[in-house]
Amino acid sequence: MIKIEELTAEQAAAELERIAAEMAKADIAYYQNDDPYLTDSQYDELKHRNREIEQKFPHLIRPDSPSRKVGAAVKSGFGKITHRFPMLSLGDVFSLEEVDDFVMSVKRFLNTAEDITFMAEPKIDGLSFSARYENGRFIQGATRGDGTTGEDITENLRTIAQLPQTLPGKFPDILEVRGEVYMSKTDFFALNQKYAAEGKKVFANPRNAAAGSLRQLDSKITAERKLSLFAYTWGEVSERCWDTQADFFEHLKDWGFPVNPLNRLCRNLSEIDENFTRLMELRASLPYDIDGIVYKVNDIALQERLGFLTRTPRWAMAHKFPAEQALTKINDIRIQVGRTGALTPVADLEPVNVGGVIVSHATLHNEDEIRRKDIRIGDTVVIQRAGDVIPQVVEVIKDKRPADSQEFIFPAACPICGAHAIREEDEAIRRCTGGLTCPAQAIERLKHFVSRDAFDIEGLGAKIIEDFYHEGILHSPADIFSLERRNNDGDLFAHQPGSALHLESREGWGHKSVSKLFQAINSKRRIELPRFIYALGIRQVGTATARLLAQNFGSFKHLREEMEAQNTEKLVAIDGIGGAMAKDIVEFFSEPHNRATIDCLLQEIEVEDYVDTANYDSPLAGKTVVFTGTLEKMTRSEAKAKALSAGAKVAGSVSKNTDYVVLGADAGSKAKKAQELGVTLLNEEEFLQLIT
Repeated sequence: MIKIEELTAEQAAAELERIAAEMAKADIAYYQNDDPYLTDSQYDELKHRNREIEQKFPHLIRPDSPSRKVGAAVKSGFGKITHRFPMLSLGDVFSLEEVDDFVMSVKRFLNTAEDITFMAEPKIDGLSFSARYENGRFIQGATRGDGTTGEDITENLRTIAQLPQTLPGKFPDILEVRGEVYMSKTDFFALNQKYAAEGKKVFANPRNAAAGSLRQLDSKITAERKLSLFAYTWGEVSERCWDTQADFFEHLKDWGFPVNPLNRLCRNLSEIDENFTRLMELRASLPYDIDGIVYKVNDIALQERLGFLTRTPRWAMAHKFPAEQALTKINDIRIQVGRTGALTPVADLEPVNVGGVIVSHATLHNEDEIRRKDIRIGDTVVIQRAGDVIPQVVEVIKDKRPADSQEFIFPAACPICGAHAIREEDEAIRRCTGGLTCPAQAIERLKHFVSRDAFDIEGLGAKIIEDFYHEGILHSPADIFSLERRNNDGDLFAHQPGSALHLESREGWGHKSVSKLFQAINSKRRIELPRFIYALGIRQVGTATARLLAQNFGSFKHLREEMEAQNTEKLVAIDGIGGAMAKDIVEFFSEPHNRATIDCLLQEIEVEDYVDTANYDSPLAGKTVVFTGTLEKMTRSEAKAKALSAGAKVAGSVSKNTDYVVLGADAGSKAKKAQELGVTLLNEEEFLQLIT
């Protein structure tokens, strides 16, 4: 690339043309498809070069120059905002029977037979937002992100006319209002019609259009697209002046926020069922998309008593509508290989519109599902989006099957590496035995390792991971952290001397983009224990289980020692970890290749010990508690929640690691085992004294 100071006027004009075209292409990928192919640093490098050339040759500034954009653009992607109170997701149910079960579980937790009033709110299919007000003025907006950290979209939210910039009347000094940004069906169709006329790619559905519009680096683009919002809950608040969800909605209206007029108080299961039927009938005629109903316990005091599970509140549930369906044809069946080696069949379809979304692929789950439904290439099938999200095949229309149709034979070998694909007797999934020698598994594990809930390394997207793997630049997680050394000192890997990588010479890269990548990697050399455990990609271990392991073992060294000693007893004693999961965890640490991978990784990074950040001082903090028998003053669920809130670890079985066993009426074998092991026994009253 020619240095700017060496450019002739003719070369400068050609360079400005190239940059304008490249940035326009990048804008379409990011703004319309929500699928950028340039990193933020690469985009910024183009913009910076464009600006410097224009400063030297002002007479060459183009009408379509990127510098002519007006608006509050973020120079290097979005800033990050940590939510004072996490923006949690909701549990999902898909039938009225499951809603009934949810209502009954709330009653059981509260130990009451009386009806509980719920607020039923249409579930808007949009993008969650948070708007913070201080002294009645809007000062900050954020997306939900991963629930803990979101993107700073303050300037983009300001462009939505329905969001109050100042609050009238009385209001808390600090008020964080949360809700959903959406695009109406009318505005969605108008936007797509405009884009189609201009030859641009259209949006798949209103939700994608809303998300793509709100997550703009240039707020002027957001302002040009018509977005709407509904407010429905709160986050941080200096003083709560409402006692029910219904009362909060009245305050929202007084402050000028849009509140969905279809919100309904339901005082019993009959009213919940009636409201569901009514909204199902209204759904198609509504001016915006909804994909279900959210039920919240109306009484805030009861919400606080019910508390939270690991990632979801006990007092709220999302009831998803039945999936919409369509007919299409299966053009092919291919096998995908995941990071755990699972072979998953996927149907390639004739593209079809299902509930406003163009669907071209559908999961077939496993070989049993294919055999049970007798799914074949060339079949005409009924497709639906499960929960309006994941496309799946409902049934085959046998009358339309081609005469030369043949049964699909599931492969016994991995389609990527050729290794045997075996199926355990108690599993429905067939798995590749190639382990990390299988490219598909290695690549997927690397993607998982850098993902948002794991190391969260910005700049290492899926495409870059795939390219680096196939080019021999990355093989294992440790290679990520040696990347900068190998880029400079000429070692491809520590055991393979060679020429330096010179990533700066890659097409679309440069010194700044490479430098930012190395900065992002180096900033993750110290990591929290739960994130590290999750990043390892242990089968069945998600973010919640990773946190459980961190809480119960305290350090990675302790966890590793216990697992390499095959101490499954300590695992199954943890409430939430069963025998099958314990087996997978122990087997992971028993695999020599995994241990070697971890050893290499620990030479590059530091894993922090788990620190309980709760702001309480309780005799139960850090202790392991087991409950047995029937409690009189609270339900078992409520007792566990109280113990957890006091910093205790709640286990499902008694072991030598148990500190206390709380005895209710009719205590059984757990009490006997506790006596044999010398574990301290507490009655209900003694337990309550410890937590007060």
